[in-house]
Amino acid sequence: MLLTRRRVRIETERMTLRPPIHADFREWAELRSASADFLIPWEPVWASSHLSRKSFTNRVYWAQRSISNDSAVPLFMFRREDDRLVGAITLDNIRRGPAQAGTLGYWVGQPFARQGFMAEAIEAVVHHAFTRLDLSRIEAACLPENVASRGVLEKSGFKYEGVAQSYLQINGRWRTHVLYASLRHDRRGRTLAGQV
Repeated sequence: MLLTRRRVRIETERMTLRPPIHADFREWAELRSASADFLIPWEPVWASSHLSRKSFTNRVYWAQRSISNDSAVPLFMFRREDDRLVGAITLDNIRRGPAQAGTLGYWVGQPFARQGFMAEAIEAVVHHAFTRLDLSRIEAACLPENVASRGVLEKSGFKYEGVAQSYLQINGRWRTHVLYASLRHDRRGRTLAGQV
């Protein structure tokens, strides 16, 4: 099957978001390694080959295929002032037809945490999903105790929807997650009361 190459590049106030390329390997591996203690409590268990070049090459090919077949949009986040990799954000599990939905996942390197980069990236990716991909719903999930992740989702306009028991294996254990969503035409919490 011949896959068409789609170019995805999103510019924000301080960053460029683009798919990973092979030349990103060293910087990605260094940032993930340096941030391991910061990231591991919130992520699935890293395979022993997680930081290997082969694993990264597979990640790049997966990103290319996913964008081409419209199933995901995996993006690396680069600070424009110095072209430094700060993290990644992925719109995954894109469902078409009556759903028109996708699932958001993200991580930020420890040196770049709590500087507003993720809120900026989420806003840009959600806008892209609603305006360019014609999605109607973006979902996200995080551990209940992940205060930073919950905060950035809420700051980005996501609304709490509930709890999913044993939702994902995180750090080697099945963990319950809190669920959030952003809707293109969000009327939750609004009524017609007072409008005549």
